[in-house]
Amino acid sequence: MKLIIKPCSIALLVLCIVFNTHVLSQSQAQTTAAHAAVAIPDKYGAQVAEEILLAGGNAVDAAIAVGFSLAVTYLDAGNIGGGGFMLIYMDGKPFFLDYREVAPLAAHRDMFLDDERAVIQNLSLIGPLAAGVPGTVAGMWEAHQKFGSLPWNILLAPAIKLAKEGFVPHSNLLKDVQENYARFDGLTNFGKYFAQIEEGKPFKQPELAATLTRIANEGQDDFYTGQTAAFIVKHMQKTGGMISAEDLQAYKAIWREPLSSQWRDYQILSAPPPSSGGFGVIQLLKMKDYLAKEFIGHGHNSAQYVHLVAEMSKRVFADRAEYLGDPGFVDIDISKLLSDEYIKQRAMEVDAVNISELKAVKPGLSSPNTTHYSIVDKHGNAVSNTYTLNWSYGSGVVVEGAGFLLNNEMDDFSVKPGVPNVFGVVGNTANEIQPGKRMLSSMSPTILLKDNQAILTVGTPGGSTIFTSVFQTIVNIIDFGMSPKDAASAGRFHHQLLPPDLVTYSPSIPLSDTTKSQLNARGYRIEAHEWEFGDIQLIWREGDILMPASDARDRGVSKVID
Repeated sequence: MKLIIKPCSIALLVLCIVFNTHVLSQSQAQTTAAHAAVAIPDKYGAQVAEEILLAGGNAVDAAIAVGFSLAVTYLDAGNIGGGGFMLIYMDGKPFFLDYREVAPLAAHRDMFLDDERAVIQNLSLIGPLAAGVPGTVAGMWEAHQKFGSLPWNILLAPAIKLAKEGFVPHSNLLKDVQENYARFDGLTNFGKYFAQIEEGKPFKQPELAATLTRIANEGQDDFYTGQTAAFIVKHMQKTGGMISAEDLQAYKAIWREPLSSQWRDYQILSAPPPSSGGFGVIQLLKMKDYLAKEFIGHGHNSAQYVHLVAEMSKRVFADRAEYLGDPGFVDIDISKLLSDEYIKQRAMEVDAVNISELKAVKPGLSSPNTTHYSIVDKHGNAVSNTYTLNWSYGSGVVVEGAGFLLNNEMDDFSVKPGVPNVFGVVGNTANEIQPGKRMLSSMSPTILLKDNQAILTVGTPGGSTIFTSVFQTIVNIIDFGMSPKDAASAGRFHHQLLPPDLVTYSPSIPLSDTTKSQLNARGYRIEAHEWEFGDIQLIWREGDILMPASDARDRGVSKVID
């Protein structure tokens, strides 16, 4: 007799598997709460997360399923051709997974410089040389090996369906794709794959569906040593890229110790190097407390508030440029950089009245599009995941035969010491290009704990604006008493050392005219940021109540799941 399986939702299918294989342990069953929550950058990812959680999957299961689904529907940043960081709080213990891209073995320090040692425009941004060895598939696989409770192929099923049957693109995505045609025109095969995307019609990606099916059946082996690896290598050889079969075989996701620091009644968990994000969030929060008297009486986004945060940010970015890089290549004294003594010293250097001159802001010791999502399951486990192609649509290169975009993360290295990257951030030799090295990042997946519970799970895209945005969101909730939705959607501003007098703000929610005029009088240039930076996805807990929020600027969806 044949077994006939009728069409049903992923949730129902997984429920059958869960209950028939006793995935939930007795201890988990005893701690089950009434609800979970998600904050995801698009509606398709939110629906996938909900179905996986309703089917009994944990926060990591949902994070994996969302990661692959966004690779289909969130074309500008979701990916399997990029990399990222996953911060996990599971069964009362923190974990951090680094699946950041690495430089190919053929890469070298001067690969983006001409004979006169000048930076070749756009070479680190567009085309095959801009791509680092992708880490996303290895990262998702590693997370599943350690924490997954549902079968791997079940977690990829929603993404395969979305790629095969198509999804109706959001108007924001359509506009963005169209605006990027010109940037890649004649330089990559971007138009060949995305020119046919239309309003109101399902956008199908058959090559990507086939790739995801292979990964579902063969795991990470397909991507790093199998058919998909062969497609990548063939495309690199055809177009002059550097990623080789040896690069793919050698790639490994790495479990690292997350940064952990006490701040007020909270324990901050965040991203360690090769991210500068966790370091930046912790330094800013603690510096603000050392300067508490200076903040008294100054409201949200007032001129003095903006000035003080800009002064703090100058010092964070100076340290970032000098000291941070891949810990496998650079000796970083992160404990010193995060010590209360050091942060207090940096805070005391802040000029509460004037803009510090650039020469006075020295290191103190003797990157457009990413995406983030936050998930808390019914057991209180939390995942804060940020992953990226770097700039929107990465390098613009689609791997022919495999149907996915490659990153342009090589621009996150210091292409030349002292020369800004696409986000305007400078770096020195600690972040220079070396074979097999991970490039420095600003990604800042963050979790705040209180009484061993995940009180806030938060993160955002935004290149160099990431950790200043995460910092402002935390302060919005805890110091200004905003609701999670208001905190995620509030106007933001950014300063990053260079240019020394420039403060930018959210184009759609500008600083007030009073704030701008007062800052102008101090010598600041106040300008709208070149893009709408940040897309905060957070989950805040008050007692047993979960309150998720998605940034109102974009197409994110947040919901509580009973």
